[in-house]
Amino acid sequence: MPDSSVPTSAQAPAAAKTITDRLVEANREYAVTFKDGGMDARPVQKVAVVACMDARLDLFAALGLELGDSHIIRNAGGVVTDDTIRSLTISQRALGTSSVVLIHHTGCGLLGLTEDFRHELELEVGQRPQWAVEAFVDLDGDVRQSMQRVRTSPFLPHTDDVRGFVFDVHTGLLREIH
Repeated sequence: MPDSSVPTSAQAPAAAKTITDRLVEANREYAVTFKDGGMDARPVQKVAVVACMDARLDLFAALGLELGDSHIIRNAGGVVTDDTIRSLTISQRALGTSSVVLIHHTGCGLLGLTEDFRHELELEVGQRPQWAVEAFVDLDGDVRQSMQRVRTSPFLPHTDDVRGFVFDVHTGLLREIH
């Protein structure tokens, strides 16, 4: 006779699904109709877009891009860091891109944040982060700084077509920064 104090699988409470579980489930559904289009890793439009990781930015829709058109490089603030230069260098030198589009946005979480964030982390975890926060108070100025970092990088052979924009999260429009 089974021990009634040990729940059977029918009696066991279902574990709550995590967001990762839901994403994996969605991937399984996606894979059912997935067709390998035979795309190359080289972007068709020969452009790399550097943008903020903000979840409100649907870059493919906002820029009229299709899968395979562009490299999309995202990080907090869309700032050009050493790692961004690394990705752009691989994008240009190994995968054929020649244009760079930089996109910051209104209402960014880095606006007004300070390097004190690193100090607070150090106090909390006992180790100072090696990376800079790259926070800013001047949105347009930070786009200009990011454009300058791309244009002056010795690792990037294509720096003539580098343009920067601010995406307005309320209107969906890009405003070019010169």
